[in-house]
Amino acid sequence: MKLSMVVPCYNEAGNVRAFVQAVGGELSPAAVGYTHEIIFINDGSKDDTLSELRRLVDEQADNITVIDFTRNFGKEAALYAGLQKAEGDLVAFVDADLQQPISVVREMADFLVENEDYDAVAAYQDQRQEGKFLSLLKKTFYQFINAASDVPFHANASDFRVIRRPVAQAILSVPEYHRFSKGIFSWVGFRTYYRPYKVAQRNAGTTSWSTTKLFRYALDGIISFSTKPLKLATGCGFVLSAAAILYMIVVIIQKLVCGNEVPGYPTLVVLILLIGGIQLIVLGIIGEYLARIHIEAKHRPIYLARAYYSNIEHENYDGKKS
Repeated sequence: MKLSMVVPCYNEAGNVRAFVQAVGGELSPAAVGYTHEIIFINDGSKDDTLSELRRLVDEQADNITVIDFTRNFGKEAALYAGLQKAEGDLVAFVDADLQQPISVVREMADFLVENEDYDAVAAYQDQRQEGKFLSLLKKTFYQFINAASDVPFHANASDFRVIRRPVAQAILSVPEYHRFSKGIFSWVGFRTYYRPYKVAQRNAGTTSWSTTKLFRYALDGIISFSTKPLKLATGCGFVLSAAAILYMIVVIIQKLVCGNEVPGYPTLVVLILLIGGIQLIVLGIIGEYLARIHIEAKHRPIYLARAYYSNIEHENYDGKKS
């Protein structure tokens, strides 16, 4: 049996060597009883990540492959590219910074070896080590997307997981350009075991995930796996229309019965601003969906690779060798 480890890299020059050493110490074939390969994806790094990866390829005999993207296509594209190259019976998605311990990867792989009824093992943080505000935002995201989506999302479960070959093939059969792995994992189904883990300290460098990027990523997930925002926009239209009709009736009654003057300039300005703002929000929601349709209709590749580096010959599932 073989375990393929898919490792996206963006400015991870200080981590990739330590990662390989950690894998070698934890997943030696003599200790685990199966072989492994590491597939690094250089996702447009601006530091010396590629140079360090190429040195590792030269030093390691037969178990390291490097996919070098032409630019930064994002982590989702990197996961897809690594999955295309993976040859193992089991495939693990792991970050290069060692915050996701290799010992946990081994435990997840061992679980699948010992439990044939399960197709995947996903790790989640039961105790998040981050600020209260960010934790609140993530909690709110999972509550909203579970309410809006037709597929379930396990709270705090990331793409840190080990899957069997049939699951990998199912994920590869979903070639959409705007990818949201958490949703794809849930959409393809299969029996998944969720296990908690404690995140480790980052080995070197700083994370590239800012609050803004996380917010945009969450928005991508909601739009990719739910049409509820569109339905919500429609609902807002009906509510505002009903409120306008009721307010019109109230104004007419006040004028005819009580003789009150029709509310003037301030009321008119407030109503115009309120309705105009809601209209812009609705147009923005529609625009987000239309933008994704526009990109998907172009059928652009999910990524472009400048080069592949490996000491072994890989064969893709379409029969082409690289």
